[in-house]
Amino acid sequence: MFSSPTAQEALVYVMVMVSAADAVMSDPELKRIGHIVRALPIFADFDDDRLVAAARECAVLISGPEGLDITLEVVREALPGQLCETAYALGAELAAADGHFKREEMRLLDMLRERLGLDRLVCAALERAAIARSRSLVGRSDR
Repeated sequence: MFSSPTAQEALVYVMVMVSAADAVMSDPELKRIGHIVRALPIFADFDDDRLVAAARECAVLISGPEGLDITLEVVREALPGQLCETAYALGAELAAADGHFKREEMRLLDMLRERLGLDRLVCAALERAAIARSRSLVGRSDR
């Protein structure tokens, strides 16, 4: 039987949905989820043991009939209004983990933005910030 996720678990659901949007959960994305859960204040009292369980619960929801739509609704219902932008920011962070946004990730972020009723310009700013944070100097050639 399904029980509604906590707000923190709903944030994990968002990260898992974005990571799985292209059908491949990459190592950089998985590492980023772990880092986010350990580092951000919103997860300060989150039991690390719940991370894997929450990810599995999200995967079960997504794999069901109308899974993505239902999972987005579950997330919307679990999040207090002040965490909707946080959810989008975390989704953008995962999408940018490999340095760019894939088409499938952008579609999922659009669906999340619509479901949470977020402003397009705010979301664009969150996306740009996530891309800026994911940049590295690896492979850079100085001239």
